[in-house]
Amino acid sequence: MKFKEYKYLVYSDLYRISGHVSATSFVWHLLRGESFNYNFWMRTCSYAKSNKILKFSVYPFALIMLRHLRYKLGISISRETRIGSGFYIGHFGGIIVNGGCEIGKNCNISQEVTLGQANRGKNKGYPILGDNVYIGPGAKIIGAVRIGNNVAIGSNCVVTKDIPDNSVVVGIPGKVISQEGSKGYINRTDYEDKIS
Repeated sequence: MKFKEYKYLVYSDLYRISGHVSATSFVWHLLRGESFNYNFWMRTCSYAKSNKILKFSVYPFALIMLRHLRYKLGISISRETRIGSGFYIGHFGGIIVNGGCEIGKNCNISQEVTLGQANRGKNKGYPILGDNVYIGPGAKIIGAVRIGNNVAIGSNCVVTKDIPDNSVVVGIPGKVISQEGSKGYINRTDYEDKIS
């Protein structure tokens, strides 16, 4: 990962959370904002580990910070997880994302959400999420399922099958109830011009 990509990811996360990209907003959310704080150290771990110099200087400190926040906030998202720009954690607590998962850009994730691995059966593997996906509180997405773009997953829903684009999914097991998608749930996605 190059520094320009790292900076873009950090600022896109900041904009989705705060609606601003400025030095003041950055410092305030790094010191006081739990969601951005976790995102920042997660992104910094990924960037520093891929840099030959920072791997031995910044990476160990960033990893300590990330582990500290994991226990403090109850968020366990692996630094290895591939996450697109504009990642938004609505509320901290009980969030578990397996390192093998892939998350597209502008994903909203809520408290008590699990993106987990299935170890056997036809869905053996990890979830892959498209762009502009909203995941409600308590939802579980398990196994090698593909979640399309612009999907809204309701609270406490359990998803074990592929979900097409623009779907709204609810229930246990998750069932598509409409094609209204995540519009209205995913906000502040106009960061392209503001951070380039």
